[in-house]
Amino acid sequence: MLISLLGVGFLGSASAQTTAQPTTVNWGTFNIRYDNPEDNENNWKYRKDHVAEFIHQEKLDIIGMQEVLHNQLEDLKTRLPEYAEVGIGREDGKEQGEYAPIFYRKDRFKLLDSNTFWLSQYPDSIGFIGWDGACTRIATWAKLEEKSTGKVFLAINTHMDHVGVEARRKGALLIIERIQELVGERPAVLTGDFNVDDTSEAYQTLTTNAFVLKDAYKTADTKEGASYTYHDFGQLPMEERQKIDFIFVTPQIKVSRSWIPKENADGKGFLSDHNPQLATLQF
Repeated sequence: MLISLLGVGFLGSASAQTTAQPTTVNWGTFNIRYDNPEDNENNWKYRKDHVAEFIHQEKLDIIGMQEVLHNQLEDLKTRLPEYAEVGIGREDGKEQGEYAPIFYRKDRFKLLDSNTFWLSQYPDSIGFIGWDGACTRIATWAKLEEKSTGKVFLAINTHMDHVGVEARRKGALLIIERIQELVGERPAVLTGDFNVDDTSEAYQTLTTNAFVLKDAYKTADTKEGASYTYHDFGQLPMEERQKIDFIFVTPQIKVSRSWIPKENADGKGFLSDHNPQLATLQF
């Protein structure tokens, strides 16, 4: 996914001329499926090289991932040496449980700050399950600066609850509040597996709030590939497949392309039980 960021309000010490030059970023969201021994031929040990190859092939600059266990994070770090990453395990705030990490190209971007909060009434309480949620859920963020221009923007990545309607809606409101606190009117990109489609309360909360986020898939100049993300390793009937993974952007970000690669299109096997969504963004 490519994202072109138009540097509105992103300058530190950079000149006014710099602001006029749009920054283009290839962005992605990808639920890589946790390392589950019961996945048999779709187990992570058979997919990890393919996933890394895919990220290289698509020339992604930034990617938010979901369902990443610690051993998977280490596998990715080994295979993606040109990337740095931020993220922690959701159960203990260290290495236990799923991460929602953000990988970014360290040659292009400098990390200014990062952290993780829990989608709950107590967002700074490690491991707390929020509202009517079934399990612990988090959002990880990174404030990044493009080295060549000094433009500053926010990447935030999450995986919402698969059961709790209130947990998803209030989690969406919490994410909006944190984006405003962290970067104000500067560009921000939210990625994640939201476990619901675009008819849900959580989706409506994000896209109709006074601090509005745009759906990169719907607002892209061009859309390519599949129309869904979740396919359960190809087992779901076509009519039941849904787009539950999203990239949301603040209004000053232009989306030139959205791309959902179809599962097993290269004949090398499934990347995951989800298709990633990629986007080209400009700000």
